[in-house]
Amino acid sequence: MPTARETFVKMPPAVSVLALSVLVAAPATAQDEPQDWPQDSVFYLAFVRSFADSTEGPLANDGVGDLRGMIERLDYLNDGDPTTTTDLGVTGIWLLPIAQSPSYHGYDTTDYYAVDDEYGTMDDLRELVTECHARGIKVVLDLVLNHSADEHPWFVESADPNSDKRDWYIWSDPRPEYRGAWGQVVWHDHMRAQADASYYGGFFHGMPDLNYRADAVTQEMRRVTEFWLDEANVDGYRLDAIKHLIEDGADQSSTPATIEWLQGYNAFCDALDRSPWLVGEVWAGPDEIARYIGNDLDTLALDSCFDFPLSYAITEGLRDGDPTRIRDELARSWETYGLRASPFLSNHDTTRTMSVLEGDERKARAAATLLLTAPGTPFIYYGEELGMAGTKPDPDLRTPFHWQADADTAGFTTAAPWRAPHRDVFTANLERQHANDASIWSHYRDLIRARRDLPPLRRGSVRVVDAGNDGLVAFLREHDGKRVLVVVSATGGLVREFGFDRDSLGLHPEQSGVDALTGNKTEPVPRRAPWRPFRTMPPHGSWVITLDD
Repeated sequence: MPTARETFVKMPPAVSVLALSVLVAAPATAQDEPQDWPQDSVFYLAFVRSFADSTEGPLANDGVGDLRGMIERLDYLNDGDPTTTTDLGVTGIWLLPIAQSPSYHGYDTTDYYAVDDEYGTMDDLRELVTECHARGIKVVLDLVLNHSADEHPWFVESADPNSDKRDWYIWSDPRPEYRGAWGQVVWHDHMRAQADASYYGGFFHGMPDLNYRADAVTQEMRRVTEFWLDEANVDGYRLDAIKHLIEDGADQSSTPATIEWLQGYNAFCDALDRSPWLVGEVWAGPDEIARYIGNDLDTLALDSCFDFPLSYAITEGLRDGDPTRIRDELARSWETYGLRASPFLSNHDTTRTMSVLEGDERKARAAATLLLTAPGTPFIYYGEELGMAGTKPDPDLRTPFHWQADADTAGFTTAAPWRAPHRDVFTANLERQHANDASIWSHYRDLIRARRDLPPLRRGSVRVVDAGNDGLVAFLREHDGKRVLVVVSATGGLVREFGFDRDSLGLHPEQSGVDALTGNKTEPVPRRAPWRPFRTMPPHGSWVITLDD
């Protein structure tokens, strides 16, 4: 029977996605551009527990994924040789929490300075990072600044009213009556005899919030930040639940104090010898996200934020056949954040993409094209490249990676895995898809290589263009005189009636292009009639067309 801690579900606030009419947006200013390497990266979100169980060493074949298992399978993600086509080709990994924790998910930390013993040792992490760097892969750790576990020694000590760590957490007597943003209980009674007050835990009674109004907490978490940079040589941090960092009474999201603290924290990180890249989980609408990374800001609170509105627009827009929503959100994202957004389709907290798309692989391929041609630093949730499905409860979003068509172990381990593989293991597995050039896995691989080889897809501006058919999403990415035209169908039928205005794309007669995904050369641009790169667009098909000068 799972514990309450293990079944904890992090509920998001309602997200309002605005349909914007503006289709042409200004580029980000040069002084606010993120570091170069994030622009050029494609990240893979890996849940260590579910990626690969090691085959050798003290944690081998125990049914739980670990750091050595990741090292053993690292060549799958990137073998370090850009000429091969057997690896996926990602150039970044985000590891879900690996610090010591009593829970399977790791978001309730009991020791910010130790690797969870279920995953391995600090030496294992160092070796993983070294092997990643040798292959051109950056490593970002999930850093949980907002809260600790209630079992953390800091909280245990803080429960004593006479402790010098009393103000490391948020206590109140009497107990406030307000609730959280989605109606959850946020003030919790403490059962220890020495406590005379309730404490604040915005997500769960087992996750008390740290108090960043206490300078000692800020200084301690800055030491934590430096620790993993120095000890493990990591490249950045994904900051969990970061909009909830500092509350102002019942105002518990994106308060001015939170923004101000993060601006100072970002400046602190920038001043370090090895400045970490900071990407934040700000689960909100575009206006709120813009407070952290918007183009109009003089001082950034974060280097990047996950683009939740674009995620919903792509997956739900394809599911519902609503290309207008996708077009509007692409334009809005570029206008609001420039290259600072981190687009994604699903993650460890949301319904997997294939489940949102009701098992339609053609729609999943179209979603992949939009993800990997959108502006910013894209993130792929592990197994998404196989079309793995999954719906809540949370553990069913985080099942073992399907290496093989094995209903018992999925090739993830030789023991009983910590969670049973999803029932789609016989179709959504690497063994079946790896050698098939028509598989969704091959589509992801080809898109990642196209992004690597085409600077406009990594660094270019975005301009949504008219394709002459409302069912198509089309946008032009331009950088340093190079142009790439992306066209994706949001309809389930063969598209015959469409065409691009030559002048709007800046093309000249007889000019042509090449689809980077297939190598097929387009039709030449006519003198008068609208240009159709190819005669028809397949149902939910996509093109990534490089345009000749």
